[in-house]
Amino acid sequence: MKTLIPLFLAAACAVSAQAKLITKTVEYQQGGTTLEGYLAYDDALSGPRPGVLVVHQWMGLTDYEQNRAVMLAHLGYVAFCADIYGKGIRPQSIQEAGTEATKYKTNRTLLRLRVNAGLEELKKCGPVDTKRIAAIGYCFGGTTVIELARSGAELNGIVSFHGGLDSPTPADGKTIKCKVLVCHGADDPFEKPEDLAAFEKEMRDAGVDWRLIKYGGAVHSFTQPMADGSLPGAKYNARADKRSWADMMSFFTEIFN
Repeated sequence: MKTLIPLFLAAACAVSAQAKLITKTVEYQQGGTTLEGYLAYDDALSGPRPGVLVVHQWMGLTDYEQNRAVMLAHLGYVAFCADIYGKGIRPQSIQEAGTEATKYKTNRTLLRLRVNAGLEELKKCGPVDTKRIAAIGYCFGGTTVIELARSGAELNGIVSFHGGLDSPTPADGKTIKCKVLVCHGADDPFEKPEDLAAFEKEMRDAGVDWRLIKYGGAVHSFTQPMADGSLPGAKYNARADKRSWADMMSFFTEIFN
């Protein structure tokens, strides 16, 4: 699936003549399953730098996540796109994506194992400062990075973009060790009010350092240019995309300094 980076974000990818961007696919394992991620970083920079784990939406790892990783690499981060589904498993329809995503949403233990495997792979990358790690995710990936935090993973922060915000095991909030940023479409029809309320209660009860930002006029998938509205309730919103990226960058400044 080919996607285009919005112009305002493409500008962030302007690189000096000295930059040497490294991008490559990386095979790794979890529980006997072969996974295939994607790594991006600027080899012209010296010394360790923060790492960012990127988790895909329900269609699996696509050009969209790879483009986001490249954008982060141009900004000086080491970015690694995790593969939750497994090598070669890339849904080709909404129906297939729903089936695949449901396997993990109904098995949060497996979901946590898969995303933690991606986190460990990121930490193996030579330029990464393992004391400065964040994870971001889109839709299905937004749910996944919240589960990563709930697993008690050692990282500085997570950012969920239009992710599912249910709270299946509220007590798990007490295992969260990092800061949490949720970027949410104010008009997302897929988010049940009771789920949103349960998520907020979990964060409060656990004393998590969290924030929830709602973007007016935005529905589900507001950061994804390929969301053209053909799936009702899921549509790209350039304004919310730009603002949420800026909010993420501000969050990174806080957690990495």
